[in-house]
Amino acid sequence: MTTHLFTPLQLGPYTLVNRIVMAPLTRNRAGAGNVPQPMNVEYYRQRASAGLIISEGSQISLSAVGYPATPGIHSAEQIAGWKQVTDAVHSRNGRIFLQLWHCGRVSHPSLLPGGELPVAPSAIRPEGHAFTYQGPQPFVTPRALETSELPGIVEEYRKAAQNALAAGFDGVEIHAANGYLLDQFLRDGSNQRTDAYGGSLENRCRLLLEVTRAVSDVWGSNRVGVRLSPLNPFNDMRDSNPQKTFEYVATALSPFGLAYLHGMEGAIGESKQGTQEFDFTPFRRCFKGAYIANAGYDQALAEEALSTGYADLVAFGALFIANPDLPERFAKNVPLNAPDPSTFYGGNEKGYTDYPFLS
Repeated sequence: MTTHLFTPLQLGPYTLVNRIVMAPLTRNRAGAGNVPQPMNVEYYRQRASAGLIISEGSQISLSAVGYPATPGIHSAEQIAGWKQVTDAVHSRNGRIFLQLWHCGRVSHPSLLPGGELPVAPSAIRPEGHAFTYQGPQPFVTPRALETSELPGIVEEYRKAAQNALAAGFDGVEIHAANGYLLDQFLRDGSNQRTDAYGGSLENRCRLLLEVTRAVSDVWGSNRVGVRLSPLNPFNDMRDSNPQKTFEYVATALSPFGLAYLHGMEGAIGESKQGTQEFDFTPFRRCFKGAYIANAGYDQALAEEALSTGYADLVAFGALFIANPDLPERFAKNVPLNAPDPSTFYGGNEKGYTDYPFLS
């Protein structure tokens, strides 16, 4: 019988009814102006039985966009759209955090204001393709951010955090994983700066800590989480010593008293596993807060992770796409719907809000 998944957990000011987290999932179904629309409201409402929902990544500014039809949190219309989502989740007694997202170098001029170049810590073109409204396009060489511009990036995160508060979220997650801007600063494969934001571990971690401080000033640190992905090569990411780098990052984040650290433990995209080994168990020693484990977990693996104290919560992605009532199915130990990958990104309600419930 499942026990640990359904043990309540105190997370910051909230008592979560279970330890089943809906992972942040890009679905490319925002409306015009990157505004959440009615089918997005229904999608999240259906999944409100999760102990915690972490929303899909939401751009903090026009210059942070990296994909078509992904929602933002920088306009009044977007705030209003997200408010309908949070109201729907709260009507089902759910909890939902917004994921704050800046895509950095993996965007494309066709997605950005005035056709501007994507920004990055260093002017290094990643291998691979951007996903645009015209289809896949080769990544371009990004523009390296000037040192004087970085306070402006921090301010964009602060403003986005304020907007998330206005939209009725319960907290926010800072996306510092999967090859996006903050991850690009952390890893030495993408950060070759020579100023105070590059070189040493302390310097490469600086922007993330400044963002975390700014967001925590808005929310209170116990309603803020951070997501990391030490071994994920997605978006052409690498680091010369990921174990050392990310143990340092986890240790540096610990004093904030954050709600949680969220570890993306695998790889996404075409790669099925990381190119380097990484031991996540030291996160328990380095970070004195709740840990969310994510990537490839099923019910049995989640139970093991919780029962051994390896994790406090476990996030599920594809399983939550296909099973809006995933906690009920786990509780009753019944078969799960199979996800349809052909409907993961873009489209309409098919493969989005039409997966069957048990009842």
